[in-house]
Amino acid sequence: MKVRVDRNLCRSVGSCVAIAPGAFQFDAEKKAVLIEPRDADDDALWRAAESCPYHAIILEDEATGEWLYP
Repeated sequence: MKVRVDRNLCRSVGSCVAIAPGAFQFDAEKKAVLIEPRDADDDALWRAAESCPYHAIILEDEATGEWLYP
């Protein structure tokens, strides 16, 4: 699974960082950035994406490029 963060949508809520700290952190602008998705399992990445009220975390099928979430 491929994970992206749309920085234009991110509003620094922080649920992704709390749920999957091995995958997300805040940068100097207080925007979520992906640090290393291999440090979080797919379940944690899904929960992080679903927890974002602004749908800033995008999950894609790595093989097909199909959007899985949102």
